[in-house]
Amino acid sequence: MHELSNRQGRYITVSTLGETFKAYVPPPLPPEPSLRMENLLPLLERATQALGRLDGIISVLPDIRLFLYQYVRKEALLSSQIEGTQSSFSDLLLHESEHAPGVPLDDVQEVSAYVAAMEYGLKRMGDGFPLSLRLVREIHEVLLATGRGKDKQPGEFRRSQNWIGGTRPGNALFVPPPPEEVMPCLDSLEKFLHETESGLPVLVKAGLIHLQFETIHPFLDGNGRVGRLLITLMLCDAGLLKEPSLYLSLYFKTHRQSYYRLLQEVREAGTWETWLEFFLTGVEETANGAIETVNRLLRLFEQDTAKIGMLGRAAPNTLRLHQALQSMPIIGIQQAVKALSLTPATVGKAVEHLEDLGILREVTGKQRDRLYAYQEYLQILSEGTAPLSR
Repeated sequence: MHELSNRQGRYITVSTLGETFKAYVPPPLPPEPSLRMENLLPLLERATQALGRLDGIISVLPDIRLFLYQYVRKEALLSSQIEGTQSSFSDLLLHESEHAPGVPLDDVQEVSAYVAAMEYGLKRMGDGFPLSLRLVREIHEVLLATGRGKDKQPGEFRRSQNWIGGTRPGNALFVPPPPEEVMPCLDSLEKFLHETESGLPVLVKAGLIHLQFETIHPFLDGNGRVGRLLITLMLCDAGLLKEPSLYLSLYFKTHRQSYYRLLQEVREAGTWETWLEFFLTGVEETANGAIETVNRLLRLFEQDTAKIGMLGRAAPNTLRLHQALQSMPIIGIQQAVKALSLTPATVGKAVEHLEDLGILREVTGKQRDRLYAYQEYLQILSEGTAPLSR
């Protein structure tokens, strides 16, 4: 047990509103004693190779932006669902096309804000701004600009106590560091983000930093979403990914009981290696899953393009609509008219052809303002995105 003692944090007794409780302060990274890497190396190698394959297949896509556009939305949805939103993939796309979704507006706004926060962070880094506490605060400000979190100090590290689970700190499942310890913990985390002396591989550092950020819980709201986003930003920043194509929210959502248990075990017993096994397995599985998704989408587009090619004189305009559907899988006639600069009659005809071919399906059941979904494409993208039951 003595070997693990430096890996375990300390508890501080805090008194607030007449109640006394213990808040946890994690030790700085990297873990001491050093990580035992022997069992992690095969996992690390497989995860790194899977990332390389994913980056390779993304780079040969006919339109990278198209895949990322939808993939970022899927990640935003999943990450927000872990926090309890009830939106579906279609709800988000309907919201973005300005049609009222069938879920609370706050839910869809939260997901939409996550997309904006992710894109903001990637653009700032692309412009040369370093991955830093300042950037994390800026991303958080974008994330909480709308929806339920807008009164929870967007862009500001907390100055009051928060907790996880329970109705107050005294009966919580976990109480993060008290406010006066937040900045020392974060400063230490930022130093570790940029250090090179430990020689730890980027993927291992990403796993350590994600968990440490979750433990510090530096914001009043949005910690989980920022912490998950940090993983992708780190991999892009280090050049392990050229495009932001790896998101672990589906893995964390699918294995959420193990995820929360392992976070807590690290805090209680310093079991960083067990956490990293879980994390690296998630990177490998997620990268392989993304590769499979890309391949399925490419096959689908190819098959549908071949079907449309058989239409003869109607093929060119129908193909143009098919192309537009790849970035707007739910579309209305007016939207398509604007996107393609075609007449409503021409678009209407192309829609009919795609319905006849089984590619498009009308989803509103209305006579006016009808919407059409690229059914199979949405089906592939939506896998794993059913909201969690409350």
